[in-house]
Amino acid sequence: MKKLLLLLLPFTASAQSQLLTLEDAVALAKSGSVAARQATTQKQTNYWTYRAFLADFKPQLSLNGTLPSFTRSFVEVQQPDGTVNFVPISNNNSLVNLSLSQSIWQTGGTVFVQKQLQRFDDFQRNNTLYNGIPFGVGFAQPLFRFNPMKWDRRIEPLRYSEGNQKAIEDLERIGLNATGLYFDLLVAQVNLQIAEKNRSNNDTLFRIAQKKLELGKISQNDLLQLQLGVLTAQKDLASARQAAEVASLKLRTYMGIREENGAQPRPLELTIPARLEEFPVNMQQALKEAFANRADAIAFQRRLLEAERDVNKARKDNGLNATLTAAFGLSNRGRRPTDVYQHPQDREFVEVQFTLPLVTYGRQQARLETARANEQLARQSVEQDKLTFEQEVYTQVTLLDMLRKQVRLTAEADGIAAARYQIAQDRFLLSDLSVTDLGIATQEKDRAKRDYILALRDYWQAYHTLRLLTLYDFERNEKIKY
Repeated sequence: MKKLLLLLLPFTASAQSQLLTLEDAVALAKSGSVAARQATTQKQTNYWTYRAFLADFKPQLSLNGTLPSFTRSFVEVQQPDGTVNFVPISNNNSLVNLSLSQSIWQTGGTVFVQKQLQRFDDFQRNNTLYNGIPFGVGFAQPLFRFNPMKWDRRIEPLRYSEGNQKAIEDLERIGLNATGLYFDLLVAQVNLQIAEKNRSNNDTLFRIAQKKLELGKISQNDLLQLQLGVLTAQKDLASARQAAEVASLKLRTYMGIREENGAQPRPLELTIPARLEEFPVNMQQALKEAFANRADAIAFQRRLLEAERDVNKARKDNGLNATLTAAFGLSNRGRRPTDVYQHPQDREFVEVQFTLPLVTYGRQQARLETARANEQLARQSVEQDKLTFEQEVYTQVTLLDMLRKQVRLTAEADGIAAARYQIAQDRFLLSDLSVTDLGIATQEKDRAKRDYILALRDYWQAYHTLRLLTLYDFERNEKIKY
């Protein structure tokens, strides 16, 4: 099948127009459109969010402190006889702490190593003291509590993969949208071409009919009908030209095409994508690729894990919550910084904090049952979404094959209608066909041309929709990646 060229503005020289194929339009939209930049930005955000998550499980080295902490005031001091006296103070209490910590995701605890130095200056008495921890090691371990780190290790990688596949889906959806806008313009171009051709043909036929009327070969009623056809064709041409300009602007805007220095945009010259490659689409393979590649398929797992996590949290929060904190090391004091490191003494710290709900009037149980109900609802929702997911893929695979056949049929009908119109036009010129029959042939020709373009649009939209639903290129037999 030959590739046809249609001009948006037939009166514009083709040398000044911009040739554009469907593949070009899709590629431009995926690379230069605002939607494409948004998809790229979202992918970068997803990447750095995941990097931040991974960093939480790496050792963290931090330096913190208070420099300075100066106070000059009067403070209340109780005397031995029970009275109160306000005495002046003027001091500086500075602290620097260097620590290295590591989270233990399996238990939810944290271990740390630290060094600390504190300096106290008493300006009232001109006295300086140092206190410090030359070396210390410790840990903080929640007991009987919900461990968010353990669940995050299972959920966040899924969320990251989901975000990456969502970015690919966004680009495929951009291709689908660009295809729709491309064919909107192509249909408008076809309508413009038909309107221009019909106006020209009606002008010619009307002039011929005027000669026939003088010869008595046509009635006045037929002449008026042809004249009305001329006026209708002129109106249709103006409407078609405006529709084509609007469709062209929408396609340009979506693809991100901008002329430099405010130049007048060149008219787009679209080609009819008549190439229909024969490639098999196996239903089971399509379903397999969809569940392996789609963000929604990954989201099914994530949603179930999140519901399971919420149940676990509700259960853990209902009982005894405790935290064991322990620290061991060396400490010392002195009037000079070096005194802290000379003959330091042992330093031990052990603490257990706990909370045990005693009377909650059913609040904890209600929270647990709510979490369980939400988990059950999530499972049911995922099950329903999976059925819808499979149905979409199944429908699209069968639809693509049907539309491929539909394109061939409408292409054949278009050729037949064009040939029939030519015959009808020749017969009218020979006074062997009525104006009414000629009008019917014209309408059938126009309808057949539009049906062919619309069938192409349906096919290519179905083609890009299948790519979107499976993230798989069945022509090249490979996963879609960007």
